Amino acid sequence: MLLDARGHRLFYSRYPLESFAARKNPFELTIGDNLFSLRQLRLDIADGPAKVKAELEFRGLHPWPVRLFSPGVMGWYAFVPRMECYHGVLSLTHRIDGYIRVGGDRVDMDGGKGYTEKDWGRSMPSSWIWMQTNHFDEADASLTGSIAKIPWLGHSFTGFIFGLYLRGRLYPFTTYSGAKISKIDVSDSRLAIVMEDRRYRLEIAADRAEGVTLPAPSLGEMSARVNESLRSRIQADLYRKSAPGADWIFSGAGRNAGLEITGDLAELLRGLK
Repeated sequence: MLLDARGHRLFYSRYPLESFAARKNPFELTIGDNLFSLRQLRLDIADGPAKVKAELEFRGLHPWPVRLFSPGVMGWYAFVPRMECYHGVLSLTHRIDGYIRVGGDRVDMDGGKGYTEKDWGRSMPSSWIWMQTNHFDEADASLTGSIAKIPWLGHSFTGFIFGLYLRGRLYPFTTYSGAKISKIDVSDSRLAIVMEDRRYRLEIAADRAEGVTLPAPSLGEMSARVNESLRSRIQADLYRKSAPGADWIFSGAGRNAGLEITGDLAELLRGLK
């Protein structure tokens, strides 16, 4: 699946199950003649409305930290069995070199910025908000985050995972770390979120842009639909909390931002109260 955000085009190809192979160490997926790994992406898609070829190399990866009792972005939730969906952030920001060719159009990606995440399981959550951008004026800054209603063992809970990578350091705000979302407002044109833990406060304001409808997994089939934009704009402001006020650490506007707002939002927001 390849999304052309500027042209509002989706290139989607299906492959037989036997064409899929995966390795965990090192992380690597092959689907037919296409390769997805930590440091390389190769596409060779001959079917569909246009032939797609790509050769991309990734350098200077910055993964979400993995620790013994917090193995990545999900924290200890990664140990919970039989969840419908698991999530990983393989690199918050890195350099891209190479090219993408769609039909007769070639895009030079040398010196570009990349972000890599993965999801695996049977279904996506019934409702969620997801965002990501690493196109700030401050070169290494990267923001990723999601709020989701997560089904588990016949019940559900609303959880969230946000991280701002800045100047070689990750500032995480997550359900499992005890952070709280103190404010959230959603309209047809804008999303505003304020979250905080004991030491820091992160304020986010996202302008919603027109997206493209993508297929998404539901009970093992790609039968669900989600609208995703890759041309949104996200303002992020980070503060260090101190009495009687707060000290400013970072303020920046992220361009070319990915944004998804999907499902029953009233249901999702109720879970945060």
